Amino acid sequence: MRLTVLGCAGSFPGPDSPCSAYLVEAEGFRLLVDFGSGALSTLQRYAGLHAPDAILLTHLHCDHMLDAASYVVVRRYAPDGPYPALPMYAPSGAPDRLALAYGQEDSTVEDVYQFYGLQPGTFPIGPFTVTVDRMNHPIETYGVRLEHDGRVLCYSSDTAPCEALLRLAQDADVFLCEASYLDGVENPPDLHLTGREAGEAATKAGVGRLLLTHLVAAWGSEALTVEAAGTTYDGPLEVVRAGACYDV
Repeated sequence: MRLTVLGCAGSFPGPDSPCSAYLVEAEGFRLLVDFGSGALSTLQRYAGLHAPDAILLTHLHCDHMLDAASYVVVRRYAPDGPYPALPMYAPSGAPDRLALAYGQEDSTVEDVYQFYGLQPGTFPIGPFTVTVDRMNHPIETYGVRLEHDGRVLCYSSDTAPCEALLRLAQDADVFLCEASYLDGVENPPDLHLTGREAGEAATKAGVGRLLLTHLVAAWGSEALTVEAAGTTYDGPLEVVRAGACYDV
């Protein structure tokens, strides 16, 4: 598998990156995991406007799904379009949420997307074996485990510490994990992870490599986040950047 980071800013676009969007490729198939604010720009820069063969939205907060509404224009009104409905795997409520975000209160975007509702379990998307489970976040949110040819990529999405995350990440080769909060301050409960907590999850799950994402540039500190993660995880770790590619 190959992972391309299209966006990795937490909560709102940062000065150097759009919000969460990750393209995972295998056997010529491209799965876009999340499509947050601003990521339509970097999709064109690093992959191509029509690159995705399917989309998986982990939850319906704007920083993880809003550009899926903008993408309606691309597929519905292209000069050589409209394009066939693109498979979209998403939490319940996604069809209505995307239609409202696009501005169609009494219409639909189901000409653009063929929706499949997420629920905990394992299923195929293209060449990938996909396992999702509910995370510890205020709305319906899914962490994702992707398996292909004996390799494993786990993505936390947004979550506070929980056992489901450890199950998904167990023995993963690469663990793409959020680290939104700084340690040593009073953070809201049941919302996000700190660098220390991301490192703890990586160690408990026995992952091979930790990639930190979803840092909020305006409020946090990359250096302190990496330092905190390094106190609880002794494997290779780094903060991802928009445009970075990783072989899994």
